[in-house]
Amino acid sequence: MADARPKTIVITGASSGIGKAAARLFFDKGWNVVATMRNPAAETDLKESARLKLVALDVQDPEGPKAAVAEAIKAFGRIDVWLNNAGYGAFGPVEAGTRKQIERQFDVNVFGLIACVQAIAPHFREQKAGVLINISSIGGIMTVPAYAVYNATKFAVEGLSEGLWYELGTFGIRVKVIEPGAIKTDFGGRSQDVWDVSGVPDYAPFMDKVKAARARYVANSSTPELVAEVIYTAATDPSERMRYAVGADARRFIPLRRLLGAGLMMRMIKGRFQL
Repeated sequence: MADARPKTIVITGASSGIGKAAARLFFDKGWNVVATMRNPAAETDLKESARLKLVALDVQDPEGPKAAVAEAIKAFGRIDVWLNNAGYGAFGPVEAGTRKQIERQFDVNVFGLIACVQAIAPHFREQKAGVLINISSIGGIMTVPAYAVYNATKFAVEGLSEGLWYELGTFGIRVKVIEPGAIKTDFGGRSQDVWDVSGVPDYAPFMDKVKAARARYVANSSTPELVAEVIYTAATDPSERMRYAVGADARRFIPLRRLLGAGLMMRMIKGRFQL
C-alpha cells in the first residue's frame, strides 16, 4: 500500500514573504508544516494546529538548527523536505559596509544555511530520502549594482548547492535551488540592510541612479505566492533537476546571462542602470 502519511516540511524564515507563502501553500496541500522563525510568539497569521507547528529558530545560533530538527521529528516523526529560506539583502557599495554588517550578511545567508544543512543531513541520510531546497536568487547567477556583498552570498549558495547535489545525491537526497527574480516581499523593507554611504559621499550619484533603476525594476516584480508554487513543484519533483527560475525576469535574464556571457551582460546592466 502507498504511504498515506502526510509529508513534513521545515521552513526557515517563515514569518514573512516567501517563507510564509510556502507555509500556507504546503499546509493547504495537506502537508505537515514546521514554520520556523526567530520569534514565534509574535506570529499572528500562521496558527498552530495538528499539522502546523511554530518553532523558534535563529540561523545565527549554532545550536538552533539541530534543535529545530529535533522538534520537527518529535512533532511529526520524520522530515521529508527542508527549505532554507531565511535570508536578507545588504544594499550599498562595498566600501560603505562595516565589517559587522558584511559578516552578518554571510552569517545569515551562507553560514546559517550551512548549519541547517549539517543539522538535517544526518536525518535524511538515515532515512535514505529527503529534499533539501535552498533559496538562491537571480543575484546568484548575475550581479546588480550596489548588491555586491549580497550577490557574493548567493553566488556562494549556488556553488554550495552544486556540491551538495553530488554529496547528498549519493544517499538518495535531492538538492534543489530556487532562483527568484524581483519579488514583492519585505526584502526591500525590513529584510534589507541599507548601508550608510555618508562616509563615502563620492558614491551619492551612483546610488541615486541605482535607486531609480531599482524602483522601475521592482514595480514589475512577482509575488511570493508564485515562488511558493515553484518551491512546491521542486519539492515534489522526483527528477535530478536542480535549478528552478521564478518570475518572468529570472526566466529571461538567467538564460540571457548564460548565452551572452559575463562581459556582455555586465555592459547591458550598466546601460540599464545608466552608469
